[in-house]
Formats: sequence, structure tokens, C-alpha cells
Amino acid sequence: MDHQEREKPKIREVPEPRRNQSFIGPLFQAVFKWPYRMVLLGLYRAGFRPWQLTLASLGMNVWVGVLLLKGERLLPGLLLLPAGLLDVFDGGVARMRGEQSTLGAFLDSTLDRVSDAIVFGCLFWSLAGQGRQTEAVLAISTLAISLAVSQIRAEGEALGVTLSEGIFQRLERYVAMMVGLTAPGALLPVLALLTGLGGITILQRGWSAWRGLAPHGRSG
Repeated sequence: MDHQEREKPKIREVPEPRRNQSFIGPLFQAVFKWPYRMVLLGLYRAGFRPWQLTLASLGMNVWVGVLLLKGERLLPGLLLLPAGLLDVFDGGVARMRGEQSTLGAFLDSTLDRVSDAIVFGCLFWSLAGQGRQTEAVLAISTLAISLAVSQIRAEGEALGVTLSEGIFQRLERYVAMMVGLTAPGALLPVLALLTGLGGITILQRGWSAWRGLAPHGRSG
């Protein structure tokens, strides 16, 4: 057991949830600050590594995708909760263990995109097979928009511009999809909401990137 594990940090020493400039990000940070710290401390003391939580989240999303292909809705909607929580806590465990790295951030971001592709791709396939064309189109549109939002951020950060704002981000997608899959009749309006607000997020980040890069363009 290493020195860092022997110290056993107290709850007040556990980092808070990272700030998220999305629609429900500030609410999540305010309401779940202490539950987040308690669970994070438990995961740390149990010896979990960030890569284990990242892979567990991916595995959970694969399970969700398989269930969606089978035409199920309630169970995959419920499983999105632990899948999303695992995705939230892997970064916190990495910070507590001092294991943050560019490689870890790259893998986490890449597997997040893979998880999105699995969930929305399988949902699209299932809906299209049932003849629910409108919902199928919205599902694949949501996937395309989520990938575009991520790509804009990656391109901006590669050029030195931090792009973290956006009214609808991954946290909101998880919450909305849990509602859409578990509440009767909610899937169509939820997918329409995801598509519309995701489009607004693209515009927000595109505008921020334009403002951040414009001074460099003029100076060049």
C-alpha cells in the first residue's frame, strides 16, 4: 500500500464536482456536492483506479446498446444512471490519486464518444427497425450533434481556446435519455429536445471559438 493510500483523506479534502457551464451543471454541483464527495472517497478507499471506472462505464453503455437493440427501453434507461455516474467519478478518482495525464484524458474523451455512438447508434437501429422513422432520424441527429460539439471543443483547444460552455452537454444528454427511455411517450419529445438544444450548443461553442481565435487571426 503506497503512502497516498495510507493517509486516507478526510471528506473535506475530497475535491468537489468540476464546474460545468451547462444547463443543469451548476445545480448538480450545488445539490450533489457532498454525496459526490462521499461516493468519491469510498471509491478511492476501495482502491478503484480511474481506468477501471472508465472501462466499467463503457461496458455499461455497451449493455445499454444491446438492450436497446432488443427493443427494451425501461432497463437501459435505468442503466444509464450508473453508466453516467461512473463517467463522472473516473476523473475525480484520477485527481485524488494524482494520476491525471494527457493520455488518460484522451482515452476518457475517446471512450465517451464511443459510448455515445453505441447508445444512439443502437437506438437509431432499433427505432428504424420498428418503423419509427421520425424518432430514428432524431436519434442519429442527436449522435451527429454530440460528436460535433465534442469536435468543436477539441479543435478549439488544439488551437489554444478553451471551450467548455454550452447549454446542453453530456450530463444533460444522460438525464434526458433516462427520462426519454423510462417515461411512456417521452422518447420523441426528448430526442427533439436533444437535437434542438444540441444545435444551440454548437452555435454557442462556434461563437466562442470565433471570438477566441479572431484576435490571433488579425495579429497574423
